[in-house]
Amino acid sequence: MTAPAKSSASEPRVPARNLWPHGIVAAFVLFIAGTAGLIVLTAFHRPELVTADYYEQELRYQQTYDSRARAAALGAEAAVALDEAARRICVTLPPRHAALRPAGAIHLYRPAAASADRRVALAPDAEGRQELDARALAPGLWRIRVEWTVADQAYSLERQLVLPAGTR
Repeated sequence: MTAPAKSSASEPRVPARNLWPHGIVAAFVLFIAGTAGLIVLTAFHRPELVTADYYEQELRYQQTYDSRARAAALGAEAAVALDEAARRICVTLPPRHAALRPAGAIHLYRPAAASADRRVALAPDAEGRQELDARALAPGLWRIRVEWTVADQAYSLERQLVLPAGTR
């Protein structure tokens, strides 16, 4: 004898599993974990400002603008250049300014890392040239600002240089 065929109507039907509640809970868990991760990331991140006294520098902007205009009026007599072969930064001032032994400084700003910033006293030779060794500087963008004072007139020259990657 053959077995009677099973009737599907008499079997209890197993309901399909509903995944919506699990998806909603997972979305909330991911959102809370992402928010907590951003809070931890920002709590341990130390933002570096280009300069610590940015507010005072902004107040002196007109003086800076005037000193840049005076330096621009000098034309090619005042310049900052990079000698890539010798890996040196050459700062040139007018010889008449160099003869007066100007007071000033050369600021080397590294926008990517404020801890790499340098300040060098301005000491040009008789022809108005001063060379800085750039082998110790990290490759990449540097902002060079030269500030000097001659006969109670302030001058300011700012240039951007990109130091190529190479041997230090």
